[in-house]
Amino acid sequence: MAEPRIAVLVSLGRHPVSGAVRWSRNDGAALALARRLGGASVAVLHAGDPDEPALRGYLALGAPCVQTIDVPRDRDVLDPLAALLSDYALVLCGSRGESGMGSGLLPYLLAQRLGRPLLPNVLSAQLAGGAVRARQFLPKGRRRDMEADLPALLTVHPAAPFEPRYAYARERAGRVLPVAAPAQAAPLADAWRIEPADARPRKLAAPERRSGRDRLLAATAMASRGGEVIQHGSPEDKARAVLAYLRTHNLVDY
Repeated sequence: MAEPRIAVLVSLGRHPVSGAVRWSRNDGAALALARRLGGASVAVLHAGDPDEPALRGYLALGAPCVQTIDVPRDRDVLDPLAALLSDYALVLCGSRGESGMGSGLLPYLLAQRLGRPLLPNVLSAQLAGGAVRARQFLPKGRRRDMEADLPALLTVHPAAPFEPRYAYARERAGRVLPVAAPAQAAPLADAWRIEPADARPRKLAAPERRSGRDRLLAATAMASRGGEVIQHGSPEDKARAVLAYLRTHNLVDY
């Protein structure tokens, strides 16, 4: 039985201190996981400028070649990626961009376009016949085992085991190759505005009215925080319940 074809989607990140463009740690973790699954025969794909020097960082991490799709900044990368990934049984990528205010929707849109299951926030994975088994990251130290039939997509969580081994010799020996692929204009390309990322918006949160002991117990135990789970009723009833909660805690003024 032939080994399944594996591909890794990589993007560009920024150094947390200097802000210099570099390889993305999240996608580097996805590359390390893919190499453990498929050895050295893993395809590495990037949609963007093929002349970007930072892409050579993935060569130093062990990718023998980085295939690049020259997609302008005002074009959508979804269709070109879907066209190239249709023949791959397993696609991996980081769970989100390393900097900026990215939506993190690309893996979900790609899975929808290809008609494949998506396993999010993966820490480890292994191939078992015609399926992939993965361990998923959950809050408060919890983990969950999942399985999906191939072909499938995986997003790798930032907490996945990853020890970068940067080798200058591999960087010089590897190649960055352009790949021809159709690029279609995004519907809202003319309305996009690119600007430096500012501070993240503050999340709405109800004020804490518990003692320090109660807050510590809530952080260390799976105790209820006083919320309400609404499983039945119409969407209008659920919306009224959410609005009533916001009004109770003075999070909205109407």
